[in-house]
Amino acid sequence: MGKKRKTIQAIAKRFKVTKNGKVIKPKDNRNHFNAKSSGAKKRSRKRDLTLAETDAKVIRQII
Repeated sequence: MGKKRKTIQAIAKRFKVTKNGKVIKPKDNRNHFNAKSSGAKKRSRKRDLTLAETDAKVIRQII
C-alpha cells in the first residue's frame, strides 16, 4: 500500500466536491473594481464554476 497524500488546505478551502463528484469553485474577479462593471456582469460572477473533468480529477486527488 502506498502512503496517503496530505490534503493541501489552501486548495480544500477554494474548491468543493458535490454529491455527484463534480468540483466547483467560485468565479474570479469578485473582490474590487466592481463599481464600473455592469449589473449583468456582477450577477454572473455570483454563480460558481464547474471545473472540466480533467482538472477536477487532479483537484479530487489533492483534497
